[in-house]
Amino acid sequence: MNVNSQNFTSMRKPKTFNNPERFVEGWYWVMPSQNLRIGEVKPVTILGRKLVVYRGQDKRVVICDAYCPHMGAHLAEGRIEGNELRCFFHHWKFDNQGICVEIPCLDEPLPIKLKTWPTNEGYGMIWIWTGETPQQPLPFIPDLQQQQFDITFGFHFVKNCHPNVVLINAIDAQHFNTVHKLPLEVIFDKEEYNHNVIIFTNITDIRRGHSFTKLIRSLFKHPINYSICYWYGSTGIVSLGPDFLGLHMMFALRLLESGKTEGQTIFMLKKRSHLFGRLFNQLIFWVTKLVGEHFIQDDEKVFRTIRFDLKTPIKADQAIMQFINHIEQQKPLLWSTWNLARREVEPQATQNQWRDDLTND
Repeated sequence: MNVNSQNFTSMRKPKTFNNPERFVEGWYWVMPSQNLRIGEVKPVTILGRKLVVYRGQDKRVVICDAYCPHMGAHLAEGRIEGNELRCFFHHWKFDNQGICVEIPCLDEPLPIKLKTWPTNEGYGMIWIWTGETPQQPLPFIPDLQQQQFDITFGFHFVKNCHPNVVLINAIDAQHFNTVHKLPLEVIFDKEEYNHNVIIFTNITDIRRGHSFTKLIRSLFKHPINYSICYWYGSTGIVSLGPDFLGLHMMFALRLLESGKTEGQTIFMLKKRSHLFGRLFNQLIFWVTKLVGEHFIQDDEKVFRTIRFDLKTPIKADQAIMQFINHIEQQKPLLWSTWNLARREVEPQATQNQWRDDLTND
């Protein structure tokens, strides 16, 4: 069986993709950096785990488990002293590594450590790594790793379906024609950049005989470039336009209870130093938000009611199947505990058949 056949007779049931009890180990967004001031501590719940996040006097962000290891008081009720967090209940104090450094009623603190998590800041956001040691940097576009960008926040949203399902919207070529009425022919090439990153690239051809064609060709002399870079099955960066435009849209998503999605969009344009360049970027950001609202309204009808189950995949679904396969190969963690999920090892013949199904002749 190959992707040139009319349809696939069967598809292996995914274990991680679209599973409300699992997610991939990686970087996940927590909140905008501007929402956490120096000396402030806040409660957050990320992927079912209750945490506190605070910013010390050194401006660094610390994220730790929410409950004090003494009697379980919530540490968001406490206060920040320098770069340390003091519990409100019995005033035990923990440094930014989670080590207990003071217990007021004892001469020496006990050898207790509060669980802390790796953090980072980028794209105007605070991020958390859901494992012990980060294995990858924050999401980025490999070809543009050294470039500087102007950034603005787009839409914050909640969707009634899994983050994996929201993300495949960008590689569902069929729905560009059926839902959005765009005269585009999209055929993706796949590149797995590393274990956690997969990139789908297309150079879009504008179909002839459509009123939209003359407008597009009058504005752009070259083909429209369209690519999507996925990290951890939870963050997607869509790149669009001729090279001089350099518009990128990040969709940072995380799983909510019952398999829903909370997301934040971030728009990026390559930095332009002159006044005209800065005004140009602001104009493009404004237009992007207007167009984005239109697309979101169209897709909302699907996201509100879909119960994703790819029972009858066809050739046009090839990129979606490749994305599912990519997620299944990554490290799965369990909702709320963040423990490693047990991998169901399938016969090698089945795994080989699955890969063959996703390979062009």
